[in-house]
Amino acid sequence: MGYFLEEFEDHFQAVQAARESLAVPFSKLLAASVAAIRGGNKIMLFGNGGSAADAQHIATELTIRYIKDRAPIAAIALTTDSSALTAAGNDLGFDEIFARQVAALGKPGDVVIGITTSGTSPNVVAALKTARAMGMVTAAFTGRDGGVMPTLADIPLIVPAQSTRRIQEVHILIGHLLCGALETELGLV
Repeated sequence: MGYFLEEFEDHFQAVQAARESLAVPFSKLLAASVAAIRGGNKIMLFGNGGSAADAQHIATELTIRYIKDRAPIAAIALTTDSSALTAAGNDLGFDEIFARQVAALGKPGDVVIGITTSGTSPNVVAALKTARAMGMVTAAFTGRDGGVMPTLADIPLIVPAQSTRRIQEVHILIGHLLCGALETELGLV
């Protein structure tokens, strides 16, 4: 029972700290996302491991539904096409798996969200560099000290926690908040 209670307390502390530090960057991400969708653009998400799962989860909530049935919101996770991932990994190197897809699918005005708990994942870094060079809005869900994300992301959302599990828990919370807020701001619910 002690471990259970300690983990919940640690989670509560991480969420409280994030609530205090992420309100402004979240508002910026929401505004950029609303502008993108209203302008006929899309949201692209990507990351590795658990962050890849988060990218897929958030993209699905946007394209299908979050609160209730409504019109789809244009979003795609760049982590789901096994042929593209393995071809890019084999032919270009693992560091280019997301950058190549951003270059192929992205256009100015899109919002690109890289998810990396460390803030240093080379393939997330490369994709954000590509997106920025192409005129996309770059955002990052990260943690700890943000790694290099503050220099690459127009909108860094840095979870003020040290443990990967707490950072990931807040990332999915922020992703869910983005889905719900987008539905509301776009007048879909």
